[in-house]
Amino acid sequence: MMAGPQIVAAVVLVTTARPVRVCLGFLLGVAIATVAGVVLARGIFALLGQAFAPGSSSDRGVAAVIVQLVLVGLLALVAVKNVVKRRTVEPPKWLGSLMEASPRKALMTGLLIILLMPSDIAVMLAVGANLEQHGAGWTAALPFVAATVFIAALPLLLYLVFGDRARRAMPRLREWLTTHSWVVNAAACLIFIVLILAP
Repeated sequence: MMAGPQIVAAVVLVTTARPVRVCLGFLLGVAIATVAGVVLARGIFALLGQAFAPGSSSDRGVAAVIVQLVLVGLLALVAVKNVVKRRTVEPPKWLGSLMEASPRKALMTGLLIILLMPSDIAVMLAVGANLEQHGAGWTAALPFVAATVFIAALPLLLYLVFGDRARRAMPRLREWLTTHSWVVNAAACLIFIVLILAP
């Protein structure tokens, strides 16, 4: 969920004039967006009912298999896209505008960066499908939400622990993440593919 521009945005926000307030706004946006995305995805699969819910292999119908294969296909496409475009990855232009971000702009960035990224949408659909498959409520996804927010908070935590040394290291970290985020993205997609296909 946080690979690519998502974690780079968190790193950029640590280098702003008021990093703690701005980063807390970003983390709140990430948390709200992740919860909303999972609840929405869970709701979609609940509305579609058992005909579309990817349940156990013995009781699922053709429609459920199709939904499962579509989710796997979306995640596989995202993984392949990341591998194919790894050499031509350019950071989005809006990342540069985050250097002057206010807490409100950081909050909106956190919301939009999760809700509008195709890879994050595919992951949240996979989580929603998994919740429906196991008959679990959205609260069962709280560890997933917590892990997403924790990863988003890592740059801020490093800043709070190491202070200016961490802040000086953030530009180098941003460069590394920009050039290597495809590995993390592809690996995350593969993990969710395994979760969907597991009985």
